[in-house]
Amino acid sequence: MDRHELCEALRAAGVPAGVYEIPDCPGPPGGPRSADRLYLEEQAGEWVAGVQQRGVRTVLKRFPDEDQACRAVYVELTDEGPQPSPLTPEETEELLHDSEGIQRRAREGLARALEATARQSPPGDAGRHARGDRDR
Repeated sequence: MDRHELCEALRAAGVPAGVYEIPDCPGPPGGPRSADRLYLEEQAGEWVAGVQQRGVRTVLKRFPDEDQACRAVYVELTDEGPQPSPLTPEETEELLHDSEGIQRRAREGLARALEATARQSPPGDAGRHARGDRDR
């Protein structure tokens, strides 16, 4: 597989064009790529797959040829991960009869996580995290 075939395969699989960057592969229609994305590029005769997060590129793996690199990127972008395990009878019963309690515990957990994030943020940054604003 080469990078052109990879682009076609990713499009056919429904992977959004904004989440990856591949040489000679068109970007997303009507806009820029995501700030965080998987990339593929050739460096000094080998192929590199990595991630770009907040403008910083990190190499995940190096490949001796384009075919291996493209196949690895395809798997990375199309793998849905493990299927969720089925609920136990006890979990099913809890969902059916204690949905309000589950929602309350979820809200409490979110509040604790937001408070912890606010405490870890630099001065002046806490309000942004507490409101859920994102860096742009």
